[in-house]
Amino acid sequence: MQTEPQILLCIIVSMKKLLIVLVSLFALSACNRQQERAMKSADKDFILKVANENFAKKKWSNAIALYERLSNLVAGTDDAANVVYNSAYANYYDKNYKLAGHQFKNFAVTFPQDKRTEDASYMSALCYYQGSMDYNLDQSSTELAINELQNFLNSYPDSEKSKNINELIDELSYKLEFKAYENAKQYYKMADYRAANIAFENVLEDFPSTKLRPKIYDYILKSRYELAANSVYDLKKDRIENALSFTKQVEREMPSSENAKTAKDLRAKLEKEKTDFLQLEKKVEERRTELLKKQREAEAEKNLPKEKEIAETLKKDSIQQATK
Repeated sequence: MQTEPQILLCIIVSMKKLLIVLVSLFALSACNRQQERAMKSADKDFILKVANENFAKKKWSNAIALYERLSNLVAGTDDAANVVYNSAYANYYDKNYKLAGHQFKNFAVTFPQDKRTEDASYMSALCYYQGSMDYNLDQSSTELAINELQNFLNSYPDSEKSKNINELIDELSYKLEFKAYENAKQYYKMADYRAANIAFENVLEDFPSTKLRPKIYDYILKSRYELAANSVYDLKKDRIENALSFTKQVEREMPSSENAKTAKDLRAKLEKEKTDFLQLEKKVEERRTELLKKQREAEAEKNLPKEKEIAETLKKDSIQQATK
């Protein structure tokens, strides 16, 4: 059972908590009233004051709403640059990256002499980076982001942010590589080995320094083997040679690697495929020659009566001419 001092202490603590809640509600109500007043006001300075207070308190949505109201009111004044700059940052922190990127770019173009122009250009590029979609979605946003980041490097080659920009470009480039790689893998999984081989080769051509090269080589090795092993007769010889050539290339480029081991194993299988095919080719050629011979003999036999008839006709004509 609580003593009287303990009960009194509990009451005091509860009252303090209640007082804090009431003060917070009052402050929130006051802030809301001030926001409403600013939204209805035509006083530029008052709106700007409230907007900046919201920005300082990280109330991004409230700040954005007021900065939007100010865009026309401050046009052509000394406050214009600050409004655009703060509005862009508010949208960035509120994760409205597309709008923020547009605003940062607009700031850099509109106020080229402002000391914050480099930062605005950087943030514009960063917004495009943030807007890049996951690799399994459309990558047009990623390509656009890479272009924007590269444009920043071109404009500010000596910037302290250049190292970070290069890292972001590498990250986004890898996303494009991985997207292309995953698309190629889908062809392989569907057993469309011809399409898979072409798709993997395109990845290497488009991204020659890719870190995925060992994995891509592995899929090309297997794709070319499957394509050769299961090929139609007329294409089989060339496909075997094509696959064998690639196994040798991998062994040269990546000796003592898992890729080289795979290449060696597949080369042995391909050599057997080649031997078997050469034997088959020989039999096919022999059979073809035999069939051609029989065809000629059949044609000759078929034409023999006609040849005899022609000979008899010529003989009769000769006799008739001689007796005249």
